[in-house]
Amino acid sequence: MNWWLWLIPIISAFIGWITNWVAIKMLFHPKNPKKILGITFHGIFPKRQEQFAQHLGKIVSKELISFSEIESKITHPDNLKKIMPLVDEHIEHFLKNKLSASMPMISMFIGDKTIQQLKETFMVELEELFPILMKNYMGTLQQQLDLEKIVVEKVSQFSSDKLEDILLQIMSKEFKFVEIVGAVLGFTIGLLQVLLTILQS
Repeated sequence: MNWWLWLIPIISAFIGWITNWVAIKMLFHPKNPKKILGITFHGIFPKRQEQFAQHLGKIVSKELISFSEIESKITHPDNLKKIMPLVDEHIEHFLKNKLSASMPMISMFIGDKTIQQLKETFMVELEELFPILMKNYMGTLQQQLDLEKIVVEKVSQFSSDKLEDILLQIMSKEFKFVEIVGAVLGFTIGLLQVLLTILQS
């Protein structure tokens, strides 16, 4: 039996690895179209960056970020209760300090009991007013803030290098796994070829 037969699995593993490595590199390179032997080569992500940006914009605006969900969170009674102590403190400070400083005559007729009554009245009104204000604000914000357009513009303006860096940060382990799988499959196929050759001899 020729010893060089056992080189076949190693060579096959290398071919499997290098093939997948080249395929991954071709996702990003060449960053600009290049013609070789009449065939135009262009990295998939640089070539499809505009389409990628448009799809990502739609996903973000329609599936990832929902103005209605944000509105429900902001206007939820439990969340409003969390900010009411701060509002309470601010109103009390205003009635006891700022009001007396700006209108000294009124402060002469307002005692602690009156301040407490005024504060309680204000707090009741604000608890009813806050949800209405937030709903109106979110409606205005949704009209003014086009998330899809913002995402499309931002991603479209990414340089090819930045886009590659972002995707590699997210998927570097997966790309490495693909390379290893290519080597393992190549080695396995090469080993089968050796075994078949031995059996036939």
